Amino acid sequence: MKNHEQTSRLQIIDWLLRLLKGMLIGSGAILPGVSGGALAAVFGLYEPLILFISDITNAFFKWVRYFLPVGIGGLLGVFVLSYPLDFGLQYYPVHVLWAFIGAILGTLPTLYREAGKNGRRARHVFLAVLTAVIMFILLLWANENLDLQVEQNLLTWLLSGAIFASGFIVPGLSPSNFLIYLNLYQPLTEAIRLLNFSILVPVAIGAVLCVFLFAKAIRYLLKIAYAAVFHFVFGVVVASTAIITPSIDMYADLAALDYGLVILLFLGGLALGLWMGRLENTYKPT
Repeated sequence: MKNHEQTSRLQIIDWLLRLLKGMLIGSGAILPGVSGGALAAVFGLYEPLILFISDITNAFFKWVRYFLPVGIGGLLGVFVLSYPLDFGLQYYPVHVLWAFIGAILGTLPTLYREAGKNGRRARHVFLAVLTAVIMFILLLWANENLDLQVEQNLLTWLLSGAIFASGFIVPGLSPSNFLIYLNLYQPLTEAIRLLNFSILVPVAIGAVLCVFLFAKAIRYLLKIAYAAVFHFVFGVVVASTAIITPSIDMYADLAALDYGLVILLFLGGLALGLWMGRLENTYKPT
């Protein structure tokens, strides 16, 4: 009886943990500078998700049960947390960004272990460092130079969905950044807030098409070059985390109390990331 109760308790904890991960991934997907795929990678969900999508008929119901809380959490992250996150980024951006940075940094040790689980050589570490440097420079350049205008129509929203999904397929890629550059981010978040299905439906179609078209290619890369792919991912995650660090001018209106709160939020995010990283080694899909 005790073993049964303990198993049930662990299953509930596992379910809630995946729900929390899904919420963070969903909220990260709509945050500029943050990648849902990067968060999925640091939370140990990226590889199993790619494997499931690329061969969806294999153990279908088992994986649906496994990813159900992730999906529910993701929707909560996008639709529910979008309100406080939007408010926080508008009025308290330094606080929100440092909390996210702390959470991501807390999960980096887990991602690093994952990258080396099939072996690690000096060239893999070099790849991670080189990727981080190059991606940081590219993201910095994009932040400073890209500002485009596109017409809003059916094709535009299908493309927006593909861009949104690319953040899950390519860890470290921030779809929100691209949508901002195209001046589509605010209309999309408004559509989410108002449940404007004339926009949300084509966005969803574009996202699904992107995921299923590219998942097999990513799975093939994982099969032939697992260590290289994940060290590349590690480098991209580091770069995409560094790029969202608040700029100096964002601290201009902060009081001493704000600095203390920012530190507490960063440490809270770091503790959350470390805790989730430790639990990731305990709870694995079977």
